[in-house]
Amino acid sequence: MKRRYTIIIFTENNFGLLNRITIIFSRRRINIESLAVSETERKGISRYTVVIEYEEEKITKLIQQIRKIIGVLVVFHNEDDQVYYGQIAYYKVETRSAQEREKIMEIAYRHQAKVAFSAEDYIVIEKTGKEDEIHTMLHLLQPFNVWEFVKSGRIAVVKNQADFKKYAKNLEPEGWYSDEEFYELKLHQPFTNGN
Repeated sequence: MKRRYTIIIFTENNFGLLNRITIIFSRRRINIESLAVSETERKGISRYTVVIEYEEEKITKLIQQIRKIIGVLVVFHNEDDQVYYGQIAYYKVETRSAQEREKIMEIAYRHQAKVAFSAEDYIVIEKTGKEDEIHTMLHLLQPFNVWEFVKSGRIAVVKNQADFKKYAKNLEPEGWYSDEEFYELKLHQPFTNGN
């Protein structure tokens, strides 16, 4: 049975790693629903957040394959209830009158969004939240003529800090567990919310 997974990958900040990681998914014909890459709180370490739907019985093998890539420090997967996640979206909406502008701003404020930029004939609304909230906002703004809509990939942090800490002795490259330690401690198992 397929489930939605948020895969979090920590890597060295090396050229070509993104390509090597995405090849793992394309070879298995896995559609990446969302991909976000960012720096982390530690210099020289990048964080990849990948969202996929995949078979429950195959996910551990996929994680092990990603872990074999040179430059990957650690990788683990979570289901939606194990992470706090969100996205950011921008909506460029036409404003043909002061009344329309007021209605658009009212929708934005009612849905915890904000006006990021205002021009004479359009405004840009910024919204953060879950995917369904972002699409609800798009639906509400469409009658006003949305000129552009863009949203980021998912970003996520693990809810259970104790589970997160077991994957690293410390958050420096030299502090990640070696392969021998990793497999000996069975750290490649999925998070269990503390169970």
